Amino acid sequence: MTLPTGDSLDDQPADDRILRAGLRNLGDMIRLAPKPFAVGAAGAMVNTGMTLFLSYIIGWVVASIAVPAYEDGEVVLGTVLIGVAALLGTSIIRFSSMCARRIGAGVMQFGVQAHWRRRITRRYLALPVSWHQKHPTGTLLSNANADVEAATRPLAPLPFACGTLFMVAVAMVAFFTIDWAVALVALGMFPALFALNALFATKMAPRAKRAQELRAEVSAVGHESFDGALVVKAMGREAAETERFSTTATDLRDAMIGVGRLRAAFEPAIAGLPEIGVLLALLVGLARFEAGAINLEQLVTVSFMFSVLAFPVRAIGWVLGDLPGSVVGRRRVDHVLSATGDMSYGDKELPDTGAPARLEFDAVAYAYPDGHESLHDVSFTVEPGTTVALVGATGSGKSTLAHLAARLVDPTRGEVRLDGEDLRGLTHAELARTTALVQQIPFVFDDTVRANLALDRDGVDDDRLWDALVAAGAEKFTASLEAGLDTEVGERGTTLSGGQRQRLTLARALAGRPRLLVLDDATSAVDPKVESQILSGLKDSSEAASVLVVAYRRATIALADEVVFLEGGRITARGPHTELLRTHLPYAQLVTAYERAEAEREFDEENAA
Repeated sequence: MTLPTGDSLDDQPADDRILRAGLRNLGDMIRLAPKPFAVGAAGAMVNTGMTLFLSYIIGWVVASIAVPAYEDGEVVLGTVLIGVAALLGTSIIRFSSMCARRIGAGVMQFGVQAHWRRRITRRYLALPVSWHQKHPTGTLLSNANADVEAATRPLAPLPFACGTLFMVAVAMVAFFTIDWAVALVALGMFPALFALNALFATKMAPRAKRAQELRAEVSAVGHESFDGALVVKAMGREAAETERFSTTATDLRDAMIGVGRLRAAFEPAIAGLPEIGVLLALLVGLARFEAGAINLEQLVTVSFMFSVLAFPVRAIGWVLGDLPGSVVGRRRVDHVLSATGDMSYGDKELPDTGAPARLEFDAVAYAYPDGHESLHDVSFTVEPGTTVALVGATGSGKSTLAHLAARLVDPTRGEVRLDGEDLRGLTHAELARTTALVQQIPFVFDDTVRANLALDRDGVDDDRLWDALVAAGAEKFTASLEAGLDTEVGERGTTLSGGQRQRLTLARALAGRPRLLVLDDATSAVDPKVESQILSGLKDSSEAASVLVVAYRRATIALADEVVFLEGGRITARGPHTELLRTHLPYAQLVTAYERAEAEREFDEENAA
């Protein structure tokens, strides 16, 4: 449930918008975990009720046992035993109810956190690549961690606060029952306390918002620096990255100090106000006792009741004090949960023939969210068992076509079909089973080689893994690893070379025996000879797939059955590599650019000599 637009924190008076949004947030969370809340609130009410009842017991003990013993020097054993039993029984019930309150609050808070983290994670997985490209990883981590914790922070004291409200209501009835003058002291103290807490929440809101935003910034900067550790080291940017992180961390420090200063200004007053109420109650109570309006037992009861109310009333302040941060955290969580654009899947499945698939692009166009169209009416076919190479200058649309083939994105016009079926009509499982995409930048999980290859897929045993490793040209280096398939490769595969990581991710795709293999320059980190062996091996395999490959190297392109040449998002030439070299000048200039650059360099060196 998201905050309605009309209730934006920027559209309402400060105290009203925080209170309304905060209470609505609490209501949403209670509905997510009603049973734990009921247990915690019931425990808190029993606990606070027994605390008030203890005031009557103390008053009775003083009036019926302590005073007679002092005045007469005699103690009635039966009366003492009754007093002991009453105190002991009350303490046992208070202890048990306190446990119920804490357990209920904990189960509720951590349950709601787990619920939102699961929803956020599912949302991340459902949202398209274009959405993730606009949101830093550090911010997304903060949404699922710090923001969820901030949003749920008021849940810890919430049952206690509910019990306190019950306690205050019962206490007010008791005060009026005992004496109206004492009750007036309570009537003045509680509204003043609530008003002070509301003022604190209003002042805290902008500071909490800023601190929460800076937490996300620190996380984003830190994640980016650690993720690019090799670049930072290689380029000697340690000092610059340290300064960048230090600046953001200093801003967060200053924001948190501002939060701390505000707490330091308000919390002593919030804590001291109930103590002032106790003193006033004692003064008024003594005056009423001397006037004969109340007796000794009632005076002790009132005094003790005010003293035990002082601490629980602070629980209401804890909830109100956490509301600003909770509202900010919830808004940041809702930003993810309300994000749109996730891809829907159909219910169709393809016949499981095991034969290579047929891929068709039919008048396909693709535009980015800003409206810029990167592909225009692209039409071509990858026939079953063939290899088609996508060739073109940087920005010509090759990788976009690869992403369309694997359905990471959908075309804005036209259709992409697999064996005659629009990809949008296939189930997610069918698409994953049929098509595999291997990208230029390989991603390897911090796990074993076996886990990275198998990915817990059904039917992917060690025999299939080794077949895939052979096809990807990765069997020799895998066998040479200390623990073979059980070797831990480290975070992002840091113990492997770039070429080894690429071959490992290629083997991971092949282990699923896809019918369509999409390679987005997926062998760029291996030498041309090894690349040629890998691509030739894929074509000669007994379980060959149709292959769509984004290629740059001339040797790679020459292995393709057909070349599709792209310029400015349009197909300007198609055909065998040798034919395009003869008939299409822009293609010939592009694929021979490297050889020409080498020749020019050698010519310049010879002339210089």
